Amino acid sequence: MDISPSVNRRQFVAGAGVIVAATAGAATLAACGSNDSSSATTTSAAASTTAAPGVLAPVAQIPVGGGIIVDGVVLTQPSAGKISGFTATCTHEGCKLSGVTDGKIDCPCHGSKFNLDGTVAHGPAATPLPAVAVKVSDGNVVRG
Repeated sequence: MDISPSVNRRQFVAGAGVIVAATAGAATLAACGSNDSSSATTTSAAASTTAAPGVLAPVAQIPVGGGIIVDGVVLTQPSAGKISGFTATCTHEGCKLSGVTDGKIDCPCHGSKFNLDGTVAHGPAATPLPAVAVKVSDGNVVRG
């Protein structure tokens, strides 16, 4: 007489999902409760500004002659202290811009490039990036 429970594939997979979810949840809670700041790493401007509401990025994180993309905004610093903001959506077909390299804002979809002042450097985009109002407050760039 076989007294072992019978588990079909669907029940097994569902049970495994619950175990994985519970393990991930416990790991997340353990990380939240940690006071050890040495284990935290910042990988982007967006991650480093979550503690200060309204702050897009510290000015120090925006390279002179370059820029960064954070929270759907391209922040550029063409010259020291001159900060500009633009939408991070390409005006050609609405793709999300991927970054700023060699003084140009890049669109990965069709190769459009924009200058640090939002104007088109290379098409197929024909329209400049719309400006986003930003200002510097206490060394941080905020919407403004």
